[in-house]
Amino acid sequence: MTQGIYVIKENVRLAPSVYKMTLVGDTSACTATGQFVNILIDGLYLRRPISVHDYDEGSIVIIYKVVGAGTEKMAEMAVGQTLDVLVGLGNGYDTSKSGDSPVLIGGGVGIPPLYGLCKKLVEEGKTPSVILGFNKAEEIFCYDEFKALTDKVYITTVDGSVGTKGFVTDVLTGLDYSYFYTCGPMPMFRAINRVATTSGQLSFEERMGCGFGACMGCSCQTLTGYKRICKDGPVLEREEIIW
Repeated sequence: MTQGIYVIKENVRLAPSVYKMTLVGDTSACTATGQFVNILIDGLYLRRPISVHDYDEGSIVIIYKVVGAGTEKMAEMAVGQTLDVLVGLGNGYDTSKSGDSPVLIGGGVGIPPLYGLCKKLVEEGKTPSVILGFNKAEEIFCYDEFKALTDKVYITTVDGSVGTKGFVTDVLTGLDYSYFYTCGPMPMFRAINRVATTSGQLSFEERMGCGFGACMGCSCQTLTGYKRICKDGPVLEREEIIW
């Protein structure tokens, strides 16, 4: 983990209430896809944890949804502003268990961390499939980015306006895959657990205090004992989750 001052290079709207921000600064603490950053926002006591969408040697890309006071302030930030950010938090995804044809399953704002994962899997010679779940057409984002990495990209919408009508599991049940990776809301996780035919890794969301394991505020019970989502997670394996 490192703490530093990062400069906003880009802050653009992708969909209703969904924004993409690029931060320029030290990325040496980023060691795995699926990690997150914790952003200090003026006037607010707790930092805001946001998953990393992508990163390179000099920049970090995050995608966030406006859901409260913190993200409202983020959406109003301008290029050139600086932010105090904790970088390289969490354990991230383990690609060594993926097999040759993993499936990546994202729901809403759980989609962003799967992009960096998809890039890494492709670089490793794997052939990933990607399922992106939304409520309706106007909420879709990142489809073209995933499509540039793999031809196997599927969209589901609850209202049927684009792709398969229904939920991510409606596509998952018709696919052959070696392993699954997912990020999204807990109801989606439970639905995936009911139909998934392999082991997998799930990235959890939890309210956090410090973001690096000191306060114990995000501790959750698993079959292998209590774990801190910010430190021991956010990625947990299917077999250790209490369903």
